[in-house]
Amino acid sequence: MRYLPLTPEDRQQMLHAIGASGIDDLFVDVPRSAVLPGPVDLPGFAGELEVERELGALAARNVAAGTVPFFCGAGAYRHHVPASVDHIIQRSEFLTSYTPYQPEIAQGTLQVLFEFQTQVAALTGMEVANASLYDGSTAAAEAVMMASRVTRRGKAVMSGGLHPQYAQSVENLAHASGVATVRLDPAVDGEDAVIAAIDADTACVVVQTPNVFGTATDVTRISAAAQAAGALMIVVTTEAVSFGMLKSPGEMGADIAVAEGQSIGNALNFGGPYVGLFACREKLVRQAPGRLCGETVDAEGQRGFVLTLSTREQHIRRDKATSNICTNSGLCALAFTIHMSLLGEVGLRRLAALNHQQAVKTKNALAGVSGVEVLTPRFFNEFAVRLPKPAADVVEALAARGVIAGVPYSRLNPGAGMDDVLLVCATETVTDGDIDAFRTQLAEVLA
Repeated sequence: MRYLPLTPEDRQQMLHAIGASGIDDLFVDVPRSAVLPGPVDLPGFAGELEVERELGALAARNVAAGTVPFFCGAGAYRHHVPASVDHIIQRSEFLTSYTPYQPEIAQGTLQVLFEFQTQVAALTGMEVANASLYDGSTAAAEAVMMASRVTRRGKAVMSGGLHPQYAQSVENLAHASGVATVRLDPAVDGEDAVIAAIDADTACVVVQTPNVFGTATDVTRISAAAQAAGALMIVVTTEAVSFGMLKSPGEMGADIAVAEGQSIGNALNFGGPYVGLFACREKLVRQAPGRLCGETVDAEGQRGFVLTLSTREQHIRRDKATSNICTNSGLCALAFTIHMSLLGEVGLRRLAALNHQQAVKTKNALAGVSGVEVLTPRFFNEFAVRLPKPAADVVEALAARGVIAGVPYSRLNPGAGMDDVLLVCATETVTDGDIDAFRTQLAEVLA
């Protein structure tokens, strides 16, 4: 039974105290389209054994990524995670720890975060990185808020290649903070449109590379245009393994680099938790969200670690906080750091090359299927194709044949008029046999 300690009279007193006439008043900001018309269709109660059986039957309907040829990407990527990563994060001192409020007590935790920051700064080509954020999308939203504070301007321009869910996260926080957003039309390769949208009111330009369609772009020209107008350049990356092959955001002139770190050390996990990477120029560090750990020496000259900067409201006066981000995904950041330590620079470059190799094989195989048009001109491990049928229907048909073909763009951005576009990703986990199965089954479904 549910534990309900409050009586109806208690609830009425609480509602009266805040000026609400009923429970529904607490949810007025929820869109009506998201509100169920009544209770969910579930029994009022059931025994534990019955519940286990029902949930087990529902779970058995899932097709796990490792059981069939799998070509999904679009912001979450299947990579091989070494067993040693899971072995280390399962140790109790890591698994049960939390970033402490008296941080210098936990030197091990601080050292892990310091090493993580060092790795992220090196990968992104930036001068300083924080101790991580929730995920890539919230990191992007925090970057926009930071740019508005730095420039004292109130408009963010988002490229048409930005992942739609990242754009929605930015819009959600920007709306609440009074920052206007300009979201350009979806574009496989829209560099000129981004530059044309920059004006004197622009606080920042948000560009993703490789973008949601997989297009890898050198954004140096966009960075120069943004900075010439007094705006900050924010570069978003959803596939962290691409840092092993492509130019870093810092090399392309970014002021702020944000990324999703799930690809390194973190499995798909049915959607999370993930880990947001956030790095910036040193001159901007005092406006950065979250925490920063630093290296120092103690009174005896011994190496030690401290919480150098903490900008969230739990640590400092609320009116001085630059962010209300409430955690730093510590365990996921640890998994990232362990995997990166195992790979090293040479290993990451080899892994990136293998990803690109398998993606090129997949692209060539699909390009030979009648009716398939490859849209992405240059890519890392992900690309978009146009199909002669709705992509969502094709994905369902292929799933019934034991192939998870990718992500329909319409699922990310309904109503964009791109129902025939499919996002396809091939990582090192994709075999040549998987590619052959995809090509064969796709040809039959489209015939």
